[in-house]
Amino acid sequence: MQLSKEEIQHIANLARLDLTEEELEKYGSQLSNVLSYIDQLKEVDVTDTEPTAQVTGLKNVFRSDEIGEWNKKEVEDALNQAPDFENGQYKVKRVLE
Repeated sequence: MQLSKEEIQHIANLARLDLTEEELEKYGSQLSNVLSYIDQLKEVDVTDTEPTAQVTGLKNVFRSDEIGEWNKKEVEDALNQAPDFENGQYKVKRVLE
């Protein structure tokens, strides 16, 4: 698929690219080649092929959330690492913008 110079300029404008004449020719040619390749892919018969999102066989690696109880010592150890802790709450600097 060969793109016209006006189409290439329009695409560049949509992408907010300020291209020189030399860049328009260079990138226009490259984009036309990519679109020609896509046209070739459209000719492949995929009628008996099932759609798929991924082909590597990966499964969900996330674990389900489980609520666990901490003993009193674990809680104290965690809270003692806080730089500023008072009345059961962390004290942080205020954020103003």
